[in-house]
Amino acid sequence: MLRLTSGRLGSLLARRTSVMSASSSRMASHEVSDTVDMSRPMYCDRLDIPLPDKPYRDVLTDAEESLKQKEKGPWSQLSREEKIALYRLSFCQTYAEMKKPTGEWKTVIGGIFFFVGFTGLVVWWQRIYVYPPRPRTFDPEWQAMQLQRMLDMRVNPIQGFSAKWDYEKGQWK
Repeated sequence: MLRLTSGRLGSLLARRTSVMSASSSRMASHEVSDTVDMSRPMYCDRLDIPLPDKPYRDVLTDAEESLKQKEKGPWSQLSREEKIALYRLSFCQTYAEMKKPTGEWKTVIGGIFFFVGFTGLVVWWQRIYVYPPRPRTFDPEWQAMQLQRMLDMRVNPIQGFSAKWDYEKGQWK
């Protein structure tokens, strides 16, 4: 019996060491993601910040470097395409592109309709299968009979609704 238990313990320990070595080799294969230094200036397109802390493109090609040199001269010598290229070096989006509406409202409205519909189905299911049938006291015929009975009994004749009933004419005063 003792030998059987020690054999099981040995096999469990052997499995554990093989699992640990496999997991450590898997852990070594994972790449570490780059961290962003939040103390350095960052670029962001926002309507309330017209001039970001840094330009959109930091690393420039030779053609873009020559265009930046032309920028220092008179702008009347620049073509329209060059002006647009210079703008795109400093900014990612124009104000019109930032203000362009997105289709996100459709997703929000669709989600609202989905949950309202699902709630309606739950209420309908509960009304059929969970709640008991309505009591007969809610029926208009029953309420009319109850009112007539209370008038016949002259309930609260001084200040109640019996005081507002004309017993001779059979109608409300």
